[in-house]
Amino acid sequence: MARTRYAPDRGLTTRMTLTMFLLGLVFVIFVALIVGIMAAAKVSAAGIILVAVIFGGGSAFISLFYSDKIALAAAGAREVSPQEAPQLHGVVDRLCALADMAKPRVAIAPTDMPNAFATGRNSKNSVLCVTEGLLRRLNPEELEGVLAHELSHVAHKDVQVMTYASLLAIVAGLLVRFAFYSELFGGGRRNSNNNDNGALVLIGVMVVSALIYAVSFLLIRVLSRYRELAADRSGALLTGQPSALKSALIKVSDSMSQIPTQDLRQAEPLSAFYFAPALNLRSPGASLAKLFSTHPSLERRLEELDKIQLQLSQISPKQ
Repeated sequence: MARTRYAPDRGLTTRMTLTMFLLGLVFVIFVALIVGIMAAAKVSAAGIILVAVIFGGGSAFISLFYSDKIALAAAGAREVSPQEAPQLHGVVDRLCALADMAKPRVAIAPTDMPNAFATGRNSKNSVLCVTEGLLRRLNPEELEGVLAHELSHVAHKDVQVMTYASLLAIVAGLLVRFAFYSELFGGGRRNSNNNDNGALVLIGVMVVSALIYAVSFLLIRVLSRYRELAADRSGALLTGQPSALKSALIKVSDSMSQIPTQDLRQAEPLSAFYFAPALNLRSPGASLAKLFSTHPSLERRLEELDKIQLQLSQISPKQ
C-alpha cells in the first residue's frame, strides 16, 4: 500500500478516527431512538425502516462499485492510452512505482476547468481523471503533485471510507422522506387509536431522522476535509516537493474564478471527488460554505504544506 511510503501524521489519524467513532456513536443512538419511539407508540415501523435500509444500502453499493463509471460519465471523460497521452501516463507510471501500487486507468475530461479526481473501490478498480484545463495550466512538477494527491485517495481507499461513513446519513434521509410520504403506512385506513400512535411515530421518526441526518452530514464533511489534508500530505511526501503542490493549488484556485459560473455549476456534483472544489472558499461570505465544504480552505491547505516543507528541510541535511 502507498501508505507505507509516507511518514505517519498522528494528529490527522487521531482526528479521523475520532470522527468515525462519533459517526458510529450517532448510528447507535439513532437505532436506539427509533426503536424507543416505536415501542412507546406500540406501532411497528419495521417495514419502513427495512425499506430505508435496503434502499440506502443499495445506493451505497452502487456508489461504491460503480463510482468510477458514474464519475467518468458525469465528467464526460474518456479513457486514454499511453500512446494518446504519453506524458500523462509517464507521470502516473512513475508515481505508482514510487507508491508501490497498481496503476489505475487514466482518463481526460474535455473541460477548461482545471481539476482532477480519482475514484474506485480499490487500486485495481480505479480511474484517475484530469481535465484538459489542468494539463494546459500546470508544469510537470505541479501536475505530479496533483496526481500524487489523487492517487493517495485510491491507495488509502477513501472512496470506501466515505461510502461507509455516508450510509447513516443516506438511511436517515430516506426515513424522513418515507415516513412523510407514506402517511404513516396508510394510517388513514386504521382506527382512531392506531392513527394516534401512528402520528406519534411519524413525528418522532421525522424529527429524529432529520437531526441524525444533520449531525452525520456535518461529521462526514469534517471527515472529508481531514482526508483531503491527509492526501495533500501523502502527495507532498511521496514526491518530496510540497512547494509544487502549493503552486498547483494556487494556480487551480485562481483559475477557478475565471471559469464561467455555468460550468462550475455543472461540475458541482463531482465537487467532493475533485482536487479542488468548484466553490471559491476565499470569496466574501464563504464562512458558512466552509463549514459544509468537502475540502479545507486554500489557506489551511497551504499552511499544512508549509509545515511539511519545513519538516523535509530539517530532515534533508541529516541524510
